[in-house]
Amino acid sequence: MASRPTPERSTAILLISCPDQPGIVAAISNFLFENSGNIFDVDQHVDPDENAFFMRIEWGVEDFGIERERISAAFTPLAEKFGMDWELHFSDVLPRVAIFVTRDNHCLYDLLSRYESGELLMEIPLVISNREDLRNAVERFDIPFHHIPITKENKAGQEKKEIALLRDNNCEMAILARYMQILSSQMCQAFPHKIINIHHSFLPAFPGARPYHSAFKRGVKIVGATSHYVTEDLDEGPIIAQGVTQVSHRDSVKAFIRKGRDLEQTVLSRAVWLHINRRTLVFGNRTVVFG
Repeated sequence: MASRPTPERSTAILLISCPDQPGIVAAISNFLFENSGNIFDVDQHVDPDENAFFMRIEWGVEDFGIERERISAAFTPLAEKFGMDWELHFSDVLPRVAIFVTRDNHCLYDLLSRYESGELLMEIPLVISNREDLRNAVERFDIPFHHIPITKENKAGQEKKEIALLRDNNCEMAILARYMQILSSQMCQAFPHKIINIHHSFLPAFPGARPYHSAFKRGVKIVGATSHYVTEDLDEGPIIAQGVTQVSHRDSVKAFIRKGRDLEQTVLSRAVWLHINRRTLVFGNRTVVFG
């Protein structure tokens, strides 16, 4: 496979949440100004009901006055002053991502295509599946494929293998690309707010294995898709991205499925792009998305 694109420039990204109070923006701006930080992007939000402040700020590191290895230590006193929860990331350190699949290939192909083109700047050290169906598709991209079959009897042990694989490969997150298994609490706790799932938006109105057929029979006028972080509460994790499209009585069940799958692809890739570009903050069971 040909070499893939890399980030255009090296930047540092701070994601911040804390109680809202005067002086936060001024303090962060002064910290960067005093160290010759050139701000490329900044976004902030205040939730008055929760008295909460959120910020994403990105600046260049090449001419910054503090070596990147020392930025966290230098910023810590300011963060403690305002009671911040914060994360520091660097754009040229690509996140390592595991993809989980079963049989459906549409979301997998979409992710791999965007990965190969450089639209999704990340590393994919492995793909895990409970079936063998997509091995050839994955290996065409020179990505290791791990078949880990799961039954009710072996689920706990197999998930321990999966967690070990992710940790051995330094994966910081996982994508469930139509992975047809419910993750247990041990997996959710191992990677909190680091596992992204995609599903149709009919839940809970149209649960089960044939939601599009049920929706077709009810004569719905839109179909949709939702991408969210996985939590121990099934399909109730913080939502990252959603999409809808129109349908009508002229559409067949096949048309419902086609339109729904198109949405699943675009909504999942949007959610992944937001996460790997450090544009999401989880607050309670909601997300603040700096689009």
